[in-house]
Amino acid sequence: MSKKPRTVFRPLDGLLLLDKPLGLSSNQALQQVRHLFRAEKAGHTGSLDPLATGLLPVCFGEATKIAGLLLGSRKAYETTAVLGTTTDSDDADGAVLVERPVPELDDAAIEAALAPLRGAIHQRAPIYSALKQGGEPLYAKARRGESIEAPVREVEVHALQLTGREGPRLHLHVECGSGTYVRSLVRDLGETLGCGAHVATLRRLWVDPFAAPRMYTLDELRAIAEQGEASLDACLLPVEEGLAGYPRADLDEEGTRRLGFGQSVRIEGGADGLAVAYGPDGRCLGLVRREDGKLAPQRLFRWAAAAQ
Repeated sequence: MSKKPRTVFRPLDGLLLLDKPLGLSSNQALQQVRHLFRAEKAGHTGSLDPLATGLLPVCFGEATKIAGLLLGSRKAYETTAVLGTTTDSDDADGAVLVERPVPELDDAAIEAALAPLRGAIHQRAPIYSALKQGGEPLYAKARRGESIEAPVREVEVHALQLTGREGPRLHLHVECGSGTYVRSLVRDLGETLGCGAHVATLRRLWVDPFAAPRMYTLDELRAIAEQGEASLDACLLPVEEGLAGYPRADLDEEGTRRLGFGQSVRIEGGADGLAVAYGPDGRCLGLVRREDGKLAPQRLFRWAAAAQ
């Protein structure tokens, strides 16, 4: 029996907007994509549970330097909550803990229960989550049957709306900030309604700054790969697409050279804060911080040094 040939990885920079399939962890999906593209370095921005589908931005090469920014970005989801059943993972993949009758609920009652879950709220994470406690993910402790006190954190829920309902199934649209668990929102909604609830389906629609993403499924990417590596690489977005929304700072040759040496650069105008620096050739150099009329390097791409 012949062995599968070993993947020969290559330097590759860019962003892939992956439509993660049902049933795979984010890391499993990442590894499949990494091998398909033969990328030396890859990472994803914001885990999706195996039950979840939708946008998983994958960073190759230098794009991994901005993964943290994307991780903290605003995100949108659509989810289906099933009332009447509580599970240990707060979703359909978990074991049933308790079943309760679902009371008669009109839209006004559901809206009253949704209202306290909007804005800046304190949320208890699911015990089956990737949050670490003592250097170990909570899910690892939960699988061993250990008693867990999941942390409570402040999160931001920008939008939480009922978009439809079918019996005990509620369809919800969620827009939230970093660290928010949709499973926890659904769990808390169910408790407020007095019957419990869990997530049956979850799909991530977008992540800032990719508000209307062209996502690729694994099957699409495999088919494109048959056309050659150039066709596959055409699916990637430039690294700077992940920095859209930040102010732009254009530098001349001397400013580009100084920045490449890791030195601050004087610049006229502009508000203080993070910005994206571009060289005279229009190429993105990386993230800088503008303060007191100077630009200080924050996360520069490797080609910024080559511009010295």
